[in-house]
Amino acid sequence: MNIKKYNEIAEKNKPQKQVLKHTFNAFIVGGIIGMIGEFFLNFYQKIFSFSEKEATPIMLITLILIAAILTGLGIYDRLGDFAGAGSFIPITGFSNAMTSSALEARSEGLVTGIGANIFKLGGAVITFGIVASFIVGGLRYVITYFW
Repeated sequence: MNIKKYNEIAEKNKPQKQVLKHTFNAFIVGGIIGMIGEFFLNFYQKIFSFSEKEATPIMLITLILIAAILTGLGIYDRLGDFAGAGSFIPITGFSNAMTSSALEARSEGLVTGIGANIFKLGGAVITFGIVASFIVGGLRYVITYFW
């Protein structure tokens, strides 16, 4: 069989992309995660009389905890399969990635397994965040004061 005929058969039998379905799923799940965050923000403001500034970090910690628990139970991975990028809203996606790293390395022990592997991902993300913040802050400074 020649290459041209093979490519024709492969192209004809290739599964169709479901862009609209995946986009819709990501939008809905991401929106639901955002709504849950807003619920906890309002909950902490109303129940504990916190200001928005005080309630925001507590809401973020709550979302991190929920994502870590759901990852440990195997639910967040199934959610990620369904929602794709919609489940990777920065704070919950980062919590999922960190918890997954820890769970994969738990058989190696607390320090050399969980402790070492959890920071492999975290170190890269934190380093990227710091470098990106430095660059953006420098650009903002230059734009603000020299233009």
